[in-house]
Amino acid sequence: MYRDKSLLPTQAVRLCVLGTLARGSLRYSELAAASRRFMAALTGPNLDLLGTSIELLRIEGLIRPLRGEGQVDDAEMALTDTGREVLLVLLTAPLRAPSTDMTRLILALKLRFLDLLPMEERSAQIDLLIDAAETELARLDDLATAQANESGALHGWLTLERANLTARLEWLNGLWRPGDGLPSA
Repeated sequence: MYRDKSLLPTQAVRLCVLGTLARGSLRYSELAAASRRFMAALTGPNLDLLGTSIELLRIEGLIRPLRGEGQVDDAEMALTDTGREVLLVLLTAPLRAPSTDMTRLILALKLRFLDLLPMEERSAQIDLLIDAAETELARLDDLATAQANESGALHGWLTLERANLTARLEWLNGLWRPGDGLPSA
């Protein structure tokens, strides 16, 4: 983790693999393909995401083969209790600002596996995501104010970014919290 306790790129890989296995066991090759496909869809080819192998997670005791060895025989892999504990730590790590492809990946992974957290922690994570979006929006508002007299494409880009953040905040505020009744999609 970085000094601010946010996730390193290799920890994003861990989050993806462990979260995927928390949904159910998969063959080694299926796990590798599903994780690679999800991460590449959000970041494109990224050398930073090559640092952690599924085999290392097995050696560390975070995942285990149900039968067989692992990669060698394409064993069905499952999450261990230690892996579940690490997953919860990764899911509750703060997001870094400003938004980068890596932050976007980690945000998507947190949202993908949000339901794996206990209800109170889920609500706390939604609040942290709201705070991060509000902070980013405030920075963009400050930049827009400081650059108000400039012409060019920056004004249009800032307007677009601010609209995206405002929509994200609206959506995050609409996510289900304890005591709200039925969850929203």
